[in-house]
Amino acid sequence: MNRIEEQLSDALQEKMTKLKTYIEELGSLAVGYSGGVDSSFLLAVAHEVLGDKAIAVTAVDASVPERELNEAKTFCKERGIRQIICNVNPFTEEGYRNNSPDRCYFCKRGIFSEIKRIAGENEIKYVAEGSNMDDLGDYRPGLRAIEELGIKSPLRENGLFKSDIRNISKVMGLPTWSKPAYACLASRFVYGEEITKEKLHMIDQAEQFLIENGFFEERVRMHGNLARIEVPEKDISRLAEDDMRKAIYSKFKDIGFMFVTVDMCGYRLGSMNATLKK
Repeated sequence: MNRIEEQLSDALQEKMTKLKTYIEELGSLAVGYSGGVDSSFLLAVAHEVLGDKAIAVTAVDASVPERELNEAKTFCKERGIRQIICNVNPFTEEGYRNNSPDRCYFCKRGIFSEIKRIAGENEIKYVAEGSNMDDLGDYRPGLRAIEELGIKSPLRENGLFKSDIRNISKVMGLPTWSKPAYACLASRFVYGEEITKEKLHMIDQAEQFLIENGFFEERVRMHGNLARIEVPEKDISRLAEDDMRKAIYSKFKDIGFMFVTVDMCGYRLGSMNATLKK
């Protein structure tokens, strides 16, 4: 047991031991790396266990903000992890363009098919993604594509929850331990609304403006020409302050939104899934 693991609780030590053994037995691994909390943790552990036999593959399309890509690049560079960046085009799939309830399935299938191809070219035997146990509690059609393609899910398969990953990441000194949860920009659309590169760019600009103004947990949901802003309940009052309200409204109008609203329920993950029939 190394110094870092000695700082963990017995339960987390056991999970880390199981995870490392699991990864070691794979022998070589390409991690589908987005730069988020989960995939950063998985990549760091895989690199610690496998060294150069662990690589990061980052898929880029119009739904990936530049800030996320830059953070992913920095993470790999600082740790000496080989990163391969590939471009994908989910717009070839009608189910993605029309934002069907299975949109994430089509997107994940395209991304991980490409990552599998890249892994094969680099003589890497397995491909992994970073979902955790909490992802089993929401509507996640992308997991179906993961299963169909035979992609490994080491964090789920070894019983790690988001809180476990954040706690271990903090002890490991990973900068992502406190990073807000992030989902691709395509998740900001109401189901059935056409997704276009122009609309994705509008959302990216709007969310970047909120981040630059100190709202680090935020979502801009698009309903036609209406932007619905979600921030944590504690931040709603600051969002509504006169100067801030006027600045946001002006910026969003310049971006192309006709109407700008604030969700009074506050920020929550997967709010668009509320429109799906149970």
